[in-house]
Amino acid sequence: MTRQLNDMKIAILVDDLFEQAELAEPRKALLAAGATVHIVSPKGPKVSGMQHHDKGDSFDVDVPLDDARPDDYDGLVLPGGVVNADTLRTNESAQRFVQAIDGAGKPIAVVCHGPWLLISAGLAAGRTLTSWPSLEDDLRNAGATWVDREVVCDGNWTSSRKPDDLPAFNREFIAALQRAPEKREMAMPIAD
Repeated sequence: MTRQLNDMKIAILVDDLFEQAELAEPRKALLAAGATVHIVSPKGPKVSGMQHHDKGDSFDVDVPLDDARPDDYDGLVLPGGVVNADTLRTNESAQRFVQAIDGAGKPIAVVCHGPWLLISAGLAAGRTLTSWPSLEDDLRNAGATWVDREVVCDGNWTSSRKPDDLPAFNREFIAALQRAPEKREMAMPIAD
């Protein structure tokens, strides 16, 4: 029996002009698994998606990035989209947020151009992941191992290349979240 995510809260960190499917599909899968999902953004009160090259829908921001506390979340999703990812990578608050989530060993799911934030936050070295193919050189130059696969799981990270990979991406990220509480419990010191 697989554990549901009823006790988990997940952040989806975006700026404007993210790839809409890479927010909407993971959000739908996480909600269906019982998680609470917050769209976190430096913009607001709404952010806009893209459907490839066309303007997409607007989504309400649940928590402004400056008010978001990494300790409040059990995991993080980083959608892609060139403009979104390029803007977030230079945002110091976004860098600190992802550093804190990763530093706590919480699951991070990243797709398409989303790894740019991980690179700029200084987290990519020594990791294995996939992305949109044009990020291969950026990831290798940052010290990561890049592979061309539908989904890659490396420690607490789950990565995929593009919207077509989202079914595998969602499945593996939910599995990582289901395992995460046991990992944190095992790492907690036992009181004397």
